[in-house]
Amino acid sequence: MMRRLLLSRLASLPFFALGAGQAQAPPKKLKIMMKSAWGSDDPTRAAFPFAHGLVLAEAGHDVQIFLLAEATSLLRKSMVSAIFPVGWPPLSETLQKVVDKHIPVFA
Repeated sequence: MMRRLLLSRLASLPFFALGAGQAQAPPKKLKIMMKSAWGSDDPTRAAFPFAHGLVLAEAGHDVQIFLLAEATSLLRKSMVSAIFPVGWPPLSETLQKVVDKHIPVFA
């Protein structure tokens, strides 16, 4: 509580508020490769590279997904429809969005 009060008082000082009004440079576009070896034995971890890659691509970064070992089976239609990660949308929905965004997937 005290920390929050102190920070709010510091932010109101003219010296600290001086830089707040200046425009910041646009964030740098990154090239990101998501790698995964998780397969159907752990559906939540198997969906991570697709979900995270999709969010990064929507943020404007160049994303590639690289699958190896057990994760290569995730490109089969029967396997994709059987993956339901905990707390995330089904992999079939996420993978369709990845395809629509033209994110390359290597296996």
